[in-house]
Amino acid sequence: MYPDLSYVFHDLIGTDYDNWLAIFKTFGLLLATSLVTSGFILYKEFQRLEQPGGPFHSAIVKIQHTVGAAPTWKDVLPGSIVGFIIGFKIMHVIGSFEAFKSNPVRILFSFDGNILFGLLGALLLGGLYYWDKHRQKLDSPRPESFDLKPSDRVGDIVVIAALSGVLGAKLFAMVEELGNIKSFQDFLDQLLSGSGLAIYGGLIGGFICVMWYIKTIKIPPLKFLDTAAPGLALALGIGRLGCHFSGDGDWGIQAAAQPDWWFLPDWLWSWDYPRNVNEGRTGVKLGETPPVPIPVDCDGCKYQWKLGYKVYPTSIYEFFMFSGIFGFLWSIRKKVAIPGMIFFLYMVLNGVERWFIEKVRVNDIFMWGLTQAELISIGFFTIGMFGLGILYARNKN
Repeated sequence: MYPDLSYVFHDLIGTDYDNWLAIFKTFGLLLATSLVTSGFILYKEFQRLEQPGGPFHSAIVKIQHTVGAAPTWKDVLPGSIVGFIIGFKIMHVIGSFEAFKSNPVRILFSFDGNILFGLLGALLLGGLYYWDKHRQKLDSPRPESFDLKPSDRVGDIVVIAALSGVLGAKLFAMVEELGNIKSFQDFLDQLLSGSGLAIYGGLIGGFICVMWYIKTIKIPPLKFLDTAAPGLALALGIGRLGCHFSGDGDWGIQAAAQPDWWFLPDWLWSWDYPRNVNEGRTGVKLGETPPVPIPVDCDGCKYQWKLGYKVYPTSIYEFFMFSGIFGFLWSIRKKVAIPGMIFFLYMVLNGVERWFIEKVRVNDIFMWGLTQAELISIGFFTIGMFGLGILYARNKN
């Protein structure tokens, strides 16, 4: 497994484990890749749909601004804030680099830092913003206008989805672990840790905040959901690769013996996840006896364990399934005329995918003999079928 880039480059060119490249966590990099990929897909679709006659054309707004105006505090303040944050944290990161390599999130989002360097950063970056604005000043400022298109807002949508999705995933995971939170410090430790993200919490948190933003900029909600669904499916698949290559514990139950007819690589049938980031967790479900993790010979590396037996690599299976959902939804996106149909179809397919993967995946029983993910998958499937039925009944002619 590759918990961070230091392990990738060790296998590629033989550099040391756990060097400075350890700050780049594999899961985080692939999560960022999934956001960039889905954002690019969304951007291209927005460009297509905002053309004259398209469903997003009415969301284009004309913005008035003044060219060549003198700089004001509003021009300087954003840069000063960013400069302060960078300066405030940079010395703390340097002084705690070993802890930063282990858990960058905890260091970056702590309240520790250097006030003096923060003020210096604010002056430098704020001054740079002031100089750039002053450089463009004209003797006679003139008003201008430009069209702000929906495609220009994709960056905002991706940032909102990322922040609210991570927060929702974190809070959802913390709800599952309420028994381990006994103080406010425990709450902060859980919130700021780099692990423990629940995929459905991310979907719910991101959905609520993005739909609120979509409503404010007057983009048709159902058509937006149709547009976002294919990219969302692909993003989930890429995110699952992050789970797999980091070995974060999102794997399957103990695998059966590999059959003779299996012609694909062995690791697609079963894997023991050497050097995984979640070495304390094992492939256990429904009362099975957990195996004792086995040490891995990796010359003193930080992640030294693999599972005691091989399990199904369910994250890889989900990558292929979500990729298939993406391909199917992408192929029909121009053929379905009823707004909302593609999104509700995505909900159905997501529910089906999760239901079947849970049959070979490690998870605790939540209630009624089902895991939490199985219950949510039933909800997704039900909502999707209900939505498809209503839309079809309203538009069957």
